[in-house]
Amino acid sequence: MIEAVWRIESARVTATLAGLTHDVGLAEESAQDALVAALEQWPESGVPDHPGAWLTAVGKRRALDVLRKRQRWQRRLDEVGRDPTTGLAPAGPDADVVADAVGDDIGDDLLRLVFTACHPVLSVPSRVALTLRLLGGLTTGEIARAFLASESTVAQRISRAKKTLARENVPFAVPSGAELAPRLASVTEVVYLIFNEGYAATVGEDWMRPELCAEALRLGRVLTRLAPTEPEAHGLVALMELQHSRASARTGPDGEPVLLAEQDRSRWDRLLIRRGLAALERARALTDAPGPYALQAEIAACHARAATIDATDWARVAALYGELARVQPSSVVELNRAVAVSRAHGPAAGLALVDALRAERALRAYHLLPSVRGDLLARLGRHDEARGEFARAAELTRNDRERALLRRRAETGGRSTPTP
Repeated sequence: MIEAVWRIESARVTATLAGLTHDVGLAEESAQDALVAALEQWPESGVPDHPGAWLTAVGKRRALDVLRKRQRWQRRLDEVGRDPTTGLAPAGPDADVVADAVGDDIGDDLLRLVFTACHPVLSVPSRVALTLRLLGGLTTGEIARAFLASESTVAQRISRAKKTLARENVPFAVPSGAELAPRLASVTEVVYLIFNEGYAATVGEDWMRPELCAEALRLGRVLTRLAPTEPEAHGLVALMELQHSRASARTGPDGEPVLLAEQDRSRWDRLLIRRGLAALERARALTDAPGPYALQAEIAACHARAATIDATDWARVAALYGELARVQPSSVVELNRAVAVSRAHGPAAGLALVDALRAERALRAYHLLPSVRGDLLARLGRHDEARGEFARAAELTRNDRERALLRRRAETGGRSTPTP
């Protein structure tokens, strides 16, 4: 029960403490101290009626103790460093923070924590790790297992991230004006990176990591509540809901990948589809110029509405990828557009677009380029050529499940397995 409470309440507790201390590192440490106190006391006293408030109160006491100790230490340093000509000492850095902490006007601390954890001053891996730690309530070990990294590596990322935020004096605040759009883009990027790693794991034995998808969805929903007028926040949630609706149909009994054309669409989650379409409507209502997440959600909606792969409005999907390429130019987007074009206008049309991408530096080590090319060659009846493309794709992927699938396709020349 304590673990469940912590997963639900940890982000709010940490955000409140960060708003009080203006120090993300101290906030997390104080929240962890409160968790330790709960582990010590709740087994005997029972879980309180309002466990989040209990954790916050204990965390506040711990944080204030630390701040007061810092202030006393600063006063001693000031005495030593007093200017003999003026008799004045420099102001202690924590004086205002302690004074502010006496009040209890917290405000939108959770939103501030989101923007702080995803600050561009941090590297992307550090943003991801810190976000999962502070907002997801995941332990270092859980984050390490999710991304197949060592615990020491993840711990170092989190530690360096907190030190960087302190060293760079990153304000615990929601950006405004011209700063908001790029910072929101950083937040949504981190959430979507977490989702993508769960939806199609880049490395390891599992094709999917559903727990990461669920965590990203939770963070996305929090973001839309905190920033209800931001269309891309709703677009991101729409995209994740619609993509995740296919989760149970994307793997077979033994965990092997099941590609889109082979999926049993009756297993798609209709509740998630309805929620995704509703989020997409909210995104549409907020802007006449949809961003990349809303456009991808529109594409996912085309799939969600189709009873079969052949019933999909592939011409619209191709047009949406064209618009996405205009808004967010990318070789990967062009590769996806080629797949849609192949469905709308035939595999030869798609193959021409794919062949034009073969010289792209960004796609040279991207396993889906030969995988898509192999599929198009197979649909054209050029199975020997397809076999070589699937074999090359198998060499490039780092996911064990995907490698096994591609090797099977190489053996058959793609005769029985359809479009990725």
